Amino acid sequence: MVDVLIIGGGPAGLAAAVKVHQEGVTNVLLVERDVRLGGILNQCIHNGFGLHRFGEELTGPEYAARFVSQVEDLGIPYLFNTIVLEVNPDKTVVLMNKEKGIFTLQPKAIILAMGCRERPRGAINTPGGRPAGVYSAGTAQRLLNIEGYMPGKSVVILGSGDIGLIMARRLTLEGAKVHCVAEIMPFSAGLKRNIVQCLDDYGIPLHFRTTISRIVGEDRVEGVYLQEVDENFAFVPGTERFISCDTVLYSVGLLPENELSQKAGIEIDPRTRGALVSDQLETSVPGIFSCGNVLHVHDLVDNVSEEADIAGKNAVAYLRAHSATAERSETAEHPSAAERSATEEATPIAVTNGSGVTYTLPQSIHLAHSEEKIRISYRVKELSENKSIAVYADEERIMKQKKRVLAPGEMESIKVSRDELRRLWPKTIAVRVED
Repeated sequence: MVDVLIIGGGPAGLAAAVKVHQEGVTNVLLVERDVRLGGILNQCIHNGFGLHRFGEELTGPEYAARFVSQVEDLGIPYLFNTIVLEVNPDKTVVLMNKEKGIFTLQPKAIILAMGCRERPRGAINTPGGRPAGVYSAGTAQRLLNIEGYMPGKSVVILGSGDIGLIMARRLTLEGAKVHCVAEIMPFSAGLKRNIVQCLDDYGIPLHFRTTISRIVGEDRVEGVYLQEVDENFAFVPGTERFISCDTVLYSVGLLPENELSQKAGIEIDPRTRGALVSDQLETSVPGIFSCGNVLHVHDLVDNVSEEADIAGKNAVAYLRAHSATAERSETAEHPSAAERSATEEATPIAVTNGSGVTYTLPQSIHLAHSEEKIRISYRVKELSENKSIAVYADEERIMKQKKRVLAPGEMESIKVSRDELRRLWPKTIAVRVED
């Protein structure tokens, strides 16, 4: 019997496994479908990782290696080349690998850390044929950094997500000509530092309110037509222009890998496309927790690791509470006054996004188990300057922070006081952008 099963051996799964072990639960198993631990970090050979977690700049493989070393040193068992086929509401998990074939586990708690995938060309229906030379930015990154293949020499990138921005620089350093990055929105989806370091420093133009209207080529990409769009995303007549190229990279968003979550009956938030979770990162199915990019897409891996710590710590707390409940049931003892108080506090407070905010996370707060300071993460809808972020408990504003710049490409967070919420006991908390 496994106490805690962690699905995914990327940065979230690694950090969660280490935290669970540090909290005193050693009967933990980590499963990974790839041939090594580390996940997407293994192909992210650029630096910039670890500034918050370790106080120094690391490459992706170096950041992953810090956690892999901890997993090895702690003796945490893991399985490579293992695919999870099903996660059921009763926490029965069906897995498959070549050594064991199809087998079943029923852990006491599960941490979902499957990460995310890229949105493909088909999701945005770009007109044109299906020539060679069209890649997602992450696929091109793997080809270049892991497989050692150059995707192309003359490149146009659609979408200003961080992977696309980083690949603009990476391809330039390898000798390719990156003509431009086209972004259909009036703002970038990537971090400001990546725009500066990956585009501005190399003279690569970024065109806003611009998209690819057609890809040209039969056997291989021969070029693309770029065209401007209006505020309704309709093409602006007379703005179409042709750029000759042999490669197109798509960096048009990431989608949490939540097929297993849905099979388990977990409620999904249509805003984040990840699980609905409490501030303990527990999903709507008791004993199943979610963290990292499978929960919502992060900008920084340091934040992924911090979130995984929370999931690991609370998975252990769930095990201990579940064990205590079972023991009390066996001995027919009555709950203590403290336990009755916790039961009374079990009604969650809903967390919602107000005006100017795309989503908030967590979606509920359970004060009986909350930390003294409760972190609420959020993303804003549009780029703005000199605005404020306000938090409302029902209709009473309980805090307000001035922000010099708010950008959709950067996840922000704010902390609220547990004692203040206990004093007010609101039904909902809303995060809003205000003047």
